[in-house]
Amino acid sequence: MLRTPQFQVQVKTSEKSIKVDQEILENLKKSLSSKMISRMKKEYVECPLANKNIPFLLCYNCESFIRRVQGVVDCEGKEYKIKTV
Repeated sequence: MLRTPQFQVQVKTSEKSIKVDQEILENLKKSLSSKMISRMKKEYVECPLANKNIPFLLCYNCESFIRRVQGVVDCEGKEYKIKTV
């Protein structure tokens, strides 16, 4: 089933790393390199579903996340819910 994006959100960078729950980081270490995770810890998005700034790693782990292309996230826009494995 093809998922169509309802929102396109710009990825922004902060000076310091943003704290993310350790359980989420452990799940991401299975599929991403540690260098990529450390870079993504400094990124955030203005989430239209949560109505606040959230770390990109949480956005990446959200059920509405479709893809990220050239610093823009395609969001399905259904609900802000973190995937659990």
